[in-house]
Amino acid sequence: MQIHLGYVKELARYPVKSMAGIRADSAFLGWHGLTGDRRFAFRRSGDKTGFPWLSASRLPELLLYEPLGLDADAEDPSPTHIRTPEGINLALESEELQNSIAEKFGSTVELMKLKHGIFDEASVSVINLATISAIGREVGEDLDTRRFRANIVIATDATEPFLEDSWIGGRLVFGEGDEGPVVNLTMRDERCMMINLDPDTAKRDPRIMKAVVLLNKNNAGAYGNVARTGQLRVGQPVSLIIQRRA
Repeated sequence: MQIHLGYVKELARYPVKSMAGIRADSAFLGWHGLTGDRRFAFRRSGDKTGFPWLSASRLPELLLYEPLGLDADAEDPSPTHIRTPEGINLALESEELQNSIAEKFGSTVELMKLKHGIFDEASVSVINLATISAIGREVGEDLDTRRFRANIVIATDATEPFLEDSWIGGRLVFGEGDEGPVVNLTMRDERCMMINLDPDTAKRDPRIMKAVVLLNKNNAGAYGNVARTGQLRVGQPVSLIIQRRA
């Protein structure tokens, strides 16, 4: 059974893990997520854990580093430079950028590139605009969608929040006909303190995560993997295929 949900409201890629994102009117969805999404990360030198990547949960100011020079039409879109919080443009692979981050973090870091991306749980993240609105109402703020760092923000026809929970196990189909991208939704997005961070100032507001815990047991949005590649576009219709149980 296929159900129309709404349309794509926003698309964003995050070229360097935990740095600022880049919104797009369209983006190619490949087998490993949006091309150019989270292909770079700074690794904490000497970290022997299974997750050595430096994130904004450890260094909130990472959010204020802005990737520049990305050619969205390239086969492998990558930024050439990063604008620091101080407004200085530094080459992505420069020692100066590495030193800027290491100084703020208080320990050495190393830039890494992974061909298939550096993801927390899955290569695609989606969230419903109604979910963000409900969280905002709880805290009395009009929340910036960038707090949630989703690749795809969907504006559903229904205004009910946290509908993403009911989509798990189904397939999101983008566009008309049988040739558009398809994403298998595999799990709910359990949130961390990063949603507390203002994307423009990196200041913390613990009310945001507390609201998500209160409203939906700390889940907001969904993760998925790619079942069919293709072009995503803002304004594209989105439908849900629900697998019928025998």
